[in-house]
Amino acid sequence: MTARDGILGRLRAANPRAAGAADLDRRIDAHFDARRAETATAPDALAQRMLDALHAVRAQAWCMEADTWPALLAERIEKAGVARILVDAATPEGRALRAALPASVEAIAFERPLEDWKGELFDTVDAGFTVARSGIAATGTLVLAPDTVTPRTVSLVPPLHIALVHAHTLHADLHQALHAERWQDGMPTNLVLATGPSKTSDIQQTLAFGAHGPRWTWVVIVTDERNPA
Repeated sequence: MTARDGILGRLRAANPRAAGAADLDRRIDAHFDARRAETATAPDALAQRMLDALHAVRAQAWCMEADTWPALLAERIEKAGVARILVDAATPEGRALRAALPASVEAIAFERPLEDWKGELFDTVDAGFTVARSGIAATGTLVLAPDTVTPRTVSLVPPLHIALVHAHTLHADLHQALHAERWQDGMPTNLVLATGPSKTSDIQQTLAFGAHGPRWTWVVIVTDERNPA
């Protein structure tokens, strides 16, 4: 028995009404299981749902195969006029993109404390590239797990956030994601759920993009899983 189990056990013993929590959990699980049974859950089907959801929240998204996405994405980056992009060299995806970028696009890594180059980062970096831990197809949400190599600054500060997510990591909905990845057993401190570009309508209820994060979001869904990363 874990410490969590012990604490919950004591709480339920002290409050008989809490004993119904297990039954509520079962009812919630049954509800979402029934909903998922009505839709296709194969990786290709989830990729299409993810694509549609991303377009609905004004993100640009494409399905690409594992052996062609670096060159295709690098071409789009060059055409968009990106001069400097944050790309780590610690992941296979980061190395692949770095190798495909043309000479006109400078790839830089997040290797210095933020305080040492905050002005340079905010003023001269056009885009940040991240690899999502997974995705939630129903809402087009990216599940990001920032670390020291790719902190959450990479997805929040540059005006363009470019994310890659593998189709075999997609979940139908949030309920499936938290159960499949067992978030209850150890959720990362900085787990970030990002759905499309940053937007707000706080001022006069006028929708504005880029107020609290990236103005534009690109998502590459890798659908060819012969060589999953």
